[in-house]
Amino acid sequence: MAQLFAGAAIALMLIWISHFRDGFSLKSNDLARLLNAHHVLMLFGPIICVGQVLLWWHGLAIMALKLVPGRRKWKKTVHVLLNLIGVVLGVLGLYAIFTVIKKDETLPNFDSLHSWIGFGTMCLYSVQFLIGFIFFVFPGTTMMMRANLKPWHAFFGLVIFILAVGSAATGIIRRFWFLGLHRGSEALVLNFTGIAIILFGITVVLSVVLP
Repeated sequence: MAQLFAGAAIALMLIWISHFRDGFSLKSNDLARLLNAHHVLMLFGPIICVGQVLLWWHGLAIMALKLVPGRRKWKKTVHVLLNLIGVVLGVLGLYAIFTVIKKDETLPNFDSLHSWIGFGTMCLYSVQFLIGFIFFVFPGTTMMMRANLKPWHAFFGLVIFILAVGSAATGIIRRFWFLGLHRGSEALVLNFTGIAIILFGITVVLSVVLP
């Protein structure tokens, strides 16, 4: 179910951006397309990638299980790569929105709950990745140190994912009102995108907490 909701969120986001908002680009002079890139990158980075890490780590990500053999080394490699992709996409998403704010000084800056949660989530995600890389990838740390850190690493990974989903939901609400949407096909697509993201978050958390 989590993978179905992830696919639905991706499909709806791409339909909204391509059909209603004229696509996205990180190199465009069109600020609207740059803003669209922020939405896409943040969906694929801190939400989809982190969600896949959590699902795969608990043995539920079908694609990851097919692609990755049972050897611990390969599993750790995929875990690191998925998180690295998530961090990179998230940083690019921040670059996109900061570029839009810099070029359009009329836009509000860090005035909303969405901006606070979003920026804080990316800071936590980056620190989490750095600490995880140092303790679980670099040689030199003891098994006792890794064992003590592992529950906290898993806990904060789940917290970061929940914050990312909340940030996406508040971001969609913010964009909805900025666009002045009320009813119509675009409003429906945008609302259903938010619902799909929230349901993806719920099913990922459920898969993690259930035995």
